[in-house]
This record gives sequence, structure tokens and C-alpha cells, in this order.
Amino acid sequence: MGKNHKKLLNNLEDIRKSAGLTQQELSIKAEVSRKSINAIENGVYVPSTVLALKIAKTLNCKVEELFQLPKN
Repeated sequence: MGKNHKKLLNNLEDIRKSAGLTQQELSIKAEVSRKSINAIENGVYVPSTVLALKIAKTLNCKVEELFQLPKN
């Protein structure tokens, strides 16, 4: 998929805020840079499978809750 995949639906920001975490706090817990979290939330960067799983585990949710492909 690569960068700028506009068709990927992304709920990371909403779920992160619901968990009461800042981008910085999530980045520390998920062991990634804050810039990466920001880029994912803004749809500029599609995370690797490993990173998506780490973020989901940190937020205590399923990857499918964070990211979905649109229904055709």
C-alpha cells in the first residue's frame, strides 16, 4: 500500500483520545516516534503490521478497530 493510501479508514486519533493519551504518550508506550503517530493519524503513513499490532495492544483494541478498508 505504501504512503498516502487514501482508501484506508483510520480511527487512531479517536481511539487514542478516548484512551486519554497524547500522541507523545502513545508513541512512548508503542516504542515509536511521535512523528510516526502523527503521520499515521493524518493518513500520510500506513503503519507496518508489527507497528499496527503494537499500537492496538497499547490501546487495548483490535487492529480492525484502528484501520479498515472501505466497503465497496
